[in-house]
Amino acid sequence: MVANPYQARDLLNAVSYVGGYRRARGRRLVGFFAGMYYAGLRPEEAVAVALPDCRLPRAGWGRLIVHRTLPQAGKRWTDTGQYHDERGLKNRPPGETRVVPLPPHLVALWREHVAAFGTADDGRLFFTERGRIISYTTYHRVWHETRALALPPALTSTPLAKRPYDLRHSALSTWLCAGADPAEVAQRAGNSVEVLLSRYAKCLYDRQSINNQRIEGLLSAYDQPPDLDQ
Repeated sequence: MVANPYQARDLLNAVSYVGGYRRARGRRLVGFFAGMYYAGLRPEEAVAVALPDCRLPRAGWGRLIVHRTLPQAGKRWTDTGQYHDERGLKNRPPGETRVVPLPPHLVALWREHVAAFGTADDGRLFFTERGRIISYTTYHRVWHETRALALPPALTSTPLAKRPYDLRHSALSTWLCAGADPAEVAQRAGNSVEVLLSRYAKCLYDRQSINNQRIEGLLSAYDQPPDLDQ
């Protein structure tokens, strides 16, 4: 069971309330988490999003060219001695890219983010107060506080949207539930169709009521006898 669009929206809205306004601990991460939900990005891909790789029009859909990731491995395990190492796309040959369409709501969020915070020296959209790469610990702490703000007590103890990565699960499941072509969803997500359907085709929270409405609507359409003259 993954978060439905109502719950995802409430969670993303709640992120901005985490921490004080001046330090913007939560506000700096609204667009980061939104990228996982609206574009299906992995956390290490969202961390690496840079403005030159984006097309963010004033209206309509945008586009992101994903070509690198910044996974956190620790100083001992990176080539640079930093906590993050720059790598290519997961399970893809070096130099391969992926084009991800950005829905209008995400485009607007990212435009607002750039207007409020600018970019890091290398063009990254999401960074700490000191311009550093956002760490795993930082965004997980913010997400933990976000769930407590956004979800009712009955759901905070459940696995629903437990981890930031679950936003990606929710995104891909939502696209599939909307009837999107699995091959297109897999392309956007950077997965094979087989992995997509086995790992990400999860039920949205309270989807049963949505399906009930659709079934009821179809049955109601056949309540009247057919017009044999047509």
